[in-house]
Amino acid sequence: MSELTPIEQIVLKAMEEIGASGEDKMKTADDIMKKCNRPKGQVSNALVSMVGKGVVGRRVREKAAGYFIIKKA
Repeated sequence: MSELTPIEQIVLKAMEEIGASGEDKMKTADDIMKKCNRPKGQVSNALVSMVGKGVVGRRVREKAAGYFIIKKA
């Protein structure tokens, strides 16, 4: 698995703190952004990158996609 960038580490830690630990507990990018106090674009880019690395999962819902942790980095 690829190493995580500093912003990805911050986003992953925020996801752990708000309990996005499984598909049944997924959170939106807005929820994660509020927790880690970073700009939405930065958080979104980190989430997309982590989805590509297999660390975070993404599920499309009606209004907003949900993100959850697949495995710890």
